[in-house]
Amino acid sequence: MRLTRRGMLVGAGVGGALLIAFPLIPRRYPVPLEAGKDEHVVDAFLKVGRVKGGAAGKADCILTVAVPFCEMGQGITTLVAQIVADEAGADWRKVAVEAAPISPAYADPVLSAKWAPLWMPAFASLGADAEGMLARLHAERGPLMITADGTALAAFEAPLREAGAALRAMMAQAAADKWGVGWEECETKDSFVTHGPKRLSFAELLDTAVDYDPPAVPVLRAEPPREKPGQFPEGAPPRHPRLDLPAKVDGSFTFAGDVRLPDMVFAAIAHGPQGASVLSSYDKQAAASVRGLVGVVHARRWLAAVATDWHSADKAVRAMEPRFKADGPIADSEKVLVALDKALTKGEPQRLLAEGDPDALLAKPSLTARYDVEPAFHAPLETASATARLRHGLLELWIATQAPERARRAAARAAGLSRRDVIVYPMHAGGSFDARLDVRIAAEVAAICKVIGKPVQLTWSRWQEALAGIPRTPVSAQLDGALSPDKTRVLGWRARLAVPATAFESGARLLDGWGVTDALDLQDQADPMACEGAMPLYRIPEKAVEQVPLALRQPTARFRGQAHGYTAFFTESFVDELAHAAGKEPLSFRVGMLEGEPRLVACLQGAGRLAQWGGGIEASGQGIACHQMELALGGGRVTKGLIAVVATARSEAGVVRVERLSAYVDIGRIVNIDIARQQIEGGLMFGLAHAVGGASGYAKGRPLAGRLSQLGLPLLADCPKVDIAFADSNEDPFDPGELGMVAVAPAIANALFSATGVRFRRLPLISEGL
Repeated sequence: MRLTRRGMLVGAGVGGALLIAFPLIPRRYPVPLEAGKDEHVVDAFLKVGRVKGGAAGKADCILTVAVPFCEMGQGITTLVAQIVADEAGADWRKVAVEAAPISPAYADPVLSAKWAPLWMPAFASLGADAEGMLARLHAERGPLMITADGTALAAFEAPLREAGAALRAMMAQAAADKWGVGWEECETKDSFVTHGPKRLSFAELLDTAVDYDPPAVPVLRAEPPREKPGQFPEGAPPRHPRLDLPAKVDGSFTFAGDVRLPDMVFAAIAHGPQGASVLSSYDKQAAASVRGLVGVVHARRWLAAVATDWHSADKAVRAMEPRFKADGPIADSEKVLVALDKALTKGEPQRLLAEGDPDALLAKPSLTARYDVEPAFHAPLETASATARLRHGLLELWIATQAPERARRAAARAAGLSRRDVIVYPMHAGGSFDARLDVRIAAEVAAICKVIGKPVQLTWSRWQEALAGIPRTPVSAQLDGALSPDKTRVLGWRARLAVPATAFESGARLLDGWGVTDALDLQDQADPMACEGAMPLYRIPEKAVEQVPLALRQPTARFRGQAHGYTAFFTESFVDELAHAAGKEPLSFRVGMLEGEPRLVACLQGAGRLAQWGGGIEASGQGIACHQMELALGGGRVTKGLIAVVATARSEAGVVRVERLSAYVDIGRIVNIDIARQQIEGGLMFGLAHAVGGASGYAKGRPLAGRLSQLGLPLLADCPKVDIAFADSNEDPFDPGELGMVAVAPAIANALFSATGVRFRRLPLISEGL
C-alpha cells in the first residue's frame, strides 16, 4: 500500500489525524508532519503553505518536502524534492525541504529486505521480499529509517510521486470547480493550473484546494521523472540546481558541528585504543588549571572534558593524560595478517555460491593469485559531532546520522530515558561513507549532557575519529582459474575469501545495539553479505565462491561500496591476469565471456570509446575493469547498476601517475543527470583515494596513520582528468552513490601492470608516487 492523503489522514484536523500503515494489518500512527502557520499537510512527505514576497507583492505557494534521509553531500535532498515537484507541476524556485521526523511512515522495506540476513538470519529468505509482509512489518516496527545501500529511489520514488500527484489533483479540482470543467482536463506547470487560456496559481487556489481529497488511486503522470543524458551534456545548466548549493558556496550552510544553543558548552573526548580497552586512570587535577573548564565526565571506555570552548576542552583532556588498559582483544595488524594468512592457507572454507563444481578443474589451476586488502578508513571531512540539551525531562539531540532512530535509542539508554523522551533533529553531514552509521557519539553526548546539566556539543578530533572510528574489514583472497587447452576460454573459477562476518558484526551493533566488544563474537561465521559481488557475471561453466570465516578480534564496519569494494578488485584483477596468461586483449576477452549480458558489454565498449582504448598492450598504460551491483525491489523485480572504467597511467622518473579515468555507466532511468554525474565522479575520486591510500595498520590499538596527511590520499593536483558517459535506459533507476567507486581500483591496478609490467595485488596499490 502506498500512502495517499485519503488513505492516510484519518480524523478531524491535522492535530488529531492518524495514518494507516498497511492494508492487511492496519496500524495507526500520528501524522509525522506538523503544519505551521498558513501551512497544510498533504501527506507524510509534503506540506504546502503561503508566504509573502512573490511577484508584484503577491503571496507564493511554497511546497515543503520532508526528506527521510541523511544528506551527506550525495544530493538526496534535491532528488527527493525534485520527484515531488515534478509530479505536482511546481515551480522549482518555490520548493523547500525539511528533515523528516522519526516515523513508521518513512520505514524502508527495501532496505529491510536486503538486510533480512541481519535481522532474521535463520530464515532470511522469508524476509527478503520488499513487498512481503515480514519485510514491511520489520521496517515499520523499528522504524527502519537508515540511509544506506542506495535504497532511497527504490523504496520512496513511488510514495514521493504520489505525494506530488495528490497535490496536483487537489489544485486541479479547486480550479476545475471555478471554471466548470473536469479536473482531469487541467494541467499543472510552474505552480499554475491551466485549462486552455485559463490560468490560476497554486497560491490563489490553496485555501480551497486543501478541502479536496485526491482520488483513492493516485493519478500519476504518464512518464516518471527522467532526464536523458543527451539533453544535459556535461557543463550544461541543470534543470534542477541543488537546493543546498547556494548556502554551501557562501558558507551559511549548517552542518552538525555548526549548531549553537544558548549557554552551550563544548566537550572533547579521549577514547581508548581500538578494541576492548577500559579507562584505568587519569589526573583530574591537571585539568583544573585550564581556563574555561566546566567539568570532567568519564565512562568505562572514554574520558571527556567540558569547557566554554572546544580547544580548552581538548587541552584539558590531554592534560589529564588518560590511560587505558585492555580487557579483551586490542587491534594489532601483525596479528591480523597472521590470522588472515592462516585462514586462507589452512582454514576450512565454506561454499556460499556455486554454478557447477570447479574443484576437479582446479586441482591443477592454470593460474592462482592472492589478493589482500588493508583496513580502509572512512575519513569524512567533518568529524563526528553531536549536540544535546536536557530540559523538562526531554533530551534534544542535534546529530548528523544515517540512522536517527538508532541514535535516539542510544541516547535514551545513556540518559536513562524512554526513547519517546528523546527528540532527534537530523543534521546534514560533511561526508560519511557509512561512518555515520556509528551512533556511539549519541550515547556519549547524552551522558555528558546529563552530568553537566547544560547544552553540550561533543566533537571528535581528527585523531579520535581515526582512533575510535571502525574501519572496513581487511580481507585476503585466493583466486584460481582454469583455462581451456587452447587458452580461449575460462572453464573453471574459484574465489576463496578469508574474511570475518563483518556484515553480521556491524549489523548487530547498528540494529541490535550491541557493544563493539560483544559484536566481535559474531565474526567467525559464514556471512554471504561479506562476500557479495564475488561471483563473476562471466559465462564460466564451473565457478564457486567460498568463505573462510575467522575471528580477527578487531572491529570492522560498513563502508562505501560494501563488499563490492574489494570483490570487484579481486575479480577484475584476476580476469586481467587470465587474459594476459591467455595472450588475449583484455576488453575483448571480457566481452567474449559476457554472453547474455548486453548492458555490461555496452558499458565496456562505451568506456573503451571514451578512453580511446588501445588494447591494454604492454606499456600502453591503460587498464580496464567492470562491475555490476543489484538491488531487489520486491515481487521478483531487480534493479541493476553497471559500470566500466578505463584508467590511464604513466610512469615518469620512477613515479606512477593516474592521468585519466573514463567511465561508462548504466544506472537505468536517470532522475537527475547532474546529481548522477556528481555521484559517479565523486565515486571515481573516492575509488582512486582508496586505491592508493586511505588505509592504516594498528599497533597496540593505535592507528599508524591517524591524520589525513598520513593516509596517502591524492591531492587536488594528483586528480586525473575524468570522462563520464551514461547509458540512455528505461530500466528501473539504480542509485549511483556506491557504484562509482567499485571498479576504480582494479582498473588502476591493471593500468599499472600495463605501464610497469608489475602486478599490484594489494590495496592500497602503492604507498607513494601518485
